[in-house]
Amino acid sequence: MEENLMFLEVSDKVYDENSIRELSSLALAFLGDGVFELLVRTSLLNKNKNPKTLHVQAIKSVKASAQARKINAIIDELTEEELQVYRRGKNAKSHTRPKYADIMDYKEATGLEALFGYLYLLNRGSRILELYKKMEDE
Repeated sequence: MEENLMFLEVSDKVYDENSIRELSSLALAFLGDGVFELLVRTSLLNKNKNPKTLHVQAIKSVKASAQARKINAIIDELTEEELQVYRRGKNAKSHTRPKYADIMDYKEATGLEALFGYLYLLNRGSRILELYKKMEDE
């Protein structure tokens, strides 16, 4: 993977730290979920497997329990700012209950996704990749 993620400019809105703080943590998690899944799918492409196997492996990597393990592997690597965003996402009040996940795993996964959404909107692709590689190494 490249050292930076391509930032998609799909709207006229420019995000800075203040405008991102105005977004809900669940909105950041919504975006971060897509960023995380894209990273997982891209890394799986190097495995030369058939599409069904790739899909099954991707699901295993993006489910809440896997994301909870991954965030716990890098929690000590986060800056204070990143930790604050993660905690805000983790503590966000979701109006749905997870069907196939433990509630704590779900909250930790939401925190991770919020962090990735935050970093993405700030165009910090190299930091996202750095954290993702550390999670994969664990």
